[in-house]
Amino acid sequence: MLELNCSLADLFSSNSTIFNGPGCPDAALACGMNISWVLANTTAKDLDVLCWRVEDYLAGKLGLQTSPVFLPICVTYLTIFLVGVLGNSLTCVVILRYRVMQTPTNYYLLSLAASDLLVLLLGMPLEIYEMWQNYPFLLGEGGCYFKTFLFETVCFASILNVTALSVERYVAVVHPLKVKHMTTRARVKRVIFMLWVLSMLCAVPNTSLQGIEELEPLFGRRFPQSAVCKVVKPLWVYNLIILISTLVFFLLPMLIISILYLLIGIQLHREKVLTVIDPRCSFGPESLSKSHKQKLSKRNMQVTKMLCVLVVVFGFCWAPFHLDRLMWSYMDTSDEKHIHIFGPIHIVSGVFFYLSSAINPILYNLMSTRFREMFSHITCCSKRWQSRSSLKMTQRSTLSDRLTNSLKTT
Repeated sequence: MLELNCSLADLFSSNSTIFNGPGCPDAALACGMNISWVLANTTAKDLDVLCWRVEDYLAGKLGLQTSPVFLPICVTYLTIFLVGVLGNSLTCVVILRYRVMQTPTNYYLLSLAASDLLVLLLGMPLEIYEMWQNYPFLLGEGGCYFKTFLFETVCFASILNVTALSVERYVAVVHPLKVKHMTTRARVKRVIFMLWVLSMLCAVPNTSLQGIEELEPLFGRRFPQSAVCKVVKPLWVYNLIILISTLVFFLLPMLIISILYLLIGIQLHREKVLTVIDPRCSFGPESLSKSHKQKLSKRNMQVTKMLCVLVVVFGFCWAPFHLDRLMWSYMDTSDEKHIHIFGPIHIVSGVFFYLSSAINPILYNLMSTRFREMFSHITCCSKRWQSRSSLKMTQRSTLSDRLTNSLKTT
């Protein structure tokens, strides 16, 4: 049985060690240490925690090792993980496998799906592990850099992809004659590559501020089990980076996207009005037949509606994430009231952050006939359905080729 001598009388009367027994050194902070050294090198405040267990001391300094909401959040995250990985994987397979799906718009959706898969496959397991074991951070400084770099990169890449996608849709609807020059497959691939490179470069500043930090030594002993991945450089630099990234990579892009979709909506409404007033009015190349024009207009409307909903959901899901970062940057972390308010916001922002990575394939399936057919074609085993679906795809592909050829001849 471990003998604890914690009173001041015991400390001054003893001449060896404060604690003796097989439970050292985890039973108490000063377990097994020389009393003379402790009395000579500690303050009265330090003596108050002399007999605390190490885990109690760490909990007092760093909080609970396991989050109190770990179980419900874990179940929620795992549900999002399964739906998101399945949906985004199907999206990637559909676009890469079927040539009819390899359009400039869908290339941006492919890039967005790849970003979502990175978040779900690499980011979410780290998040779940940290909720289960807040400390110590076992992946070291390299793992800390990787974690921050990953989240920053996918954050920037996602919003840049959505912005580029909105620009592509604007050109396709408002300036259809420029489509064949501005949104070719090769050009879109180069744009996506540059977006990812830019995202990685912009992720470096915040990543460079992170590192591993331990609690300060007490009674001459270190606490390697207190290692956490956090900001180790001046906080004002971190706060400035978070503010700039929120403005440049969220608020400004969402403003640009809103303006673009407003202009797209005005153009589609104008085309609809002109078609109703005078069926002979042409909003595209004059060489296109009336039926082709109607099909093209219907296709534009469907794709635009789907992408508009995607953007609204994207903004709704990412807003809590940026609010969470701003709050953490500028709030007083020593104020219990601030921490109490921040806790629920942090949980909600995490759920919505990962939900944004899982919801896009659901939107494609609900709002895009072509994506719905391709998803069914991948998962359905009925030969009859497959042959019927193949016929539809052939007809649609033929129509698409005719439209493309008509555009090229104008």
